Amino acid sequence: MLPVSLIIPVYNESGAIDDLKRRLHGVQKKLTPDSEIILVDDGSTDGSAVSLDAVVAASNGSLRLIRHATNRGYGAALKTGIEEARHPWIAIADADGTYPIGRLPELIAEIEAGARMAIGARRASDLFWLRRPPKAFLRALASYLAGRRIPDLNSGLRVFAREDARELRKLLPDGFSFTTTITMALMTAGQKVSFIPIRYKGRIGSSKIRPIRDTMNFLTLICRISMAFRPLRVFGPTGLGLLGLGVLFLVLRFLGFEIAVATTVFLLVGGMQLIGLGLLADLVNRRG
Repeated sequence: MLPVSLIIPVYNESGAIDDLKRRLHGVQKKLTPDSEIILVDDGSTDGSAVSLDAVVAASNGSLRLIRHATNRGYGAALKTGIEEARHPWIAIADADGTYPIGRLPELIAEIEAGARMAIGARRASDLFWLRRPPKAFLRALASYLAGRRIPDLNSGLRVFAREDARELRKLLPDGFSFTTTITMALMTAGQKVSFIPIRYKGRIGSSKIRPIRDTMNFLTLICRISMAFRPLRVFGPTGLGLLGLGVLFLVLRFLGFEIAVATTVFLLVGGMQLIGLGLLADLVNRRG
């Protein structure tokens, strides 16, 4: 089995540290002896820092602890861990007890079989019911834009290449959108991404996610990444829609309906411009 650097961001998870210690002890037995576990304390203020010190001190050097002086965000904590990692393959998990980190060997096996990234895909029924509709919409949109089905867009249990994260560093945000971004970037680039179904448990402690704001950020991010890698998926349908509507208005005018010429011209020209822009962006993307 490939050795990995397992990175776990921690921010104000004092209630979950004891459970995390138990789970890490279990996963260490399943990983190769030369794998490493890196805990990144992202500026915790609730006593997590003291608890982490005790966990690391009792680990006999098997755990590494890195600290941010202030809270910089989930993605920033992962970036710090990635830069400090010793191995070319990175595994990530959360500290809140939601992900079955004992399933990591299965994800690593997908990497050994040729996947560039392996993701633990949560079941929709395991998520809080209010989060299911926006998650389903974002998944459907992301799947269309990527041209491939995406069972779980932003799962926090995955294995990926350190090299990819470094190459995408400027695109990867410091917040929770880190996982969404790297998923969209690799899938729209045509890389092999494997999904393994997992069970997702309720978290220990309170969530740091802001549902409305984070959903809107995810939506913007999905479109931005798709425009960077597959612009025709965005510009093409929009341009064709405007062009089709313009043709419809033109036919209706010939049939005697009172439709403003300016509106028809705007739709026709706007549609052709968007299609042309999409083709140009796609050409630039392929040449780059």
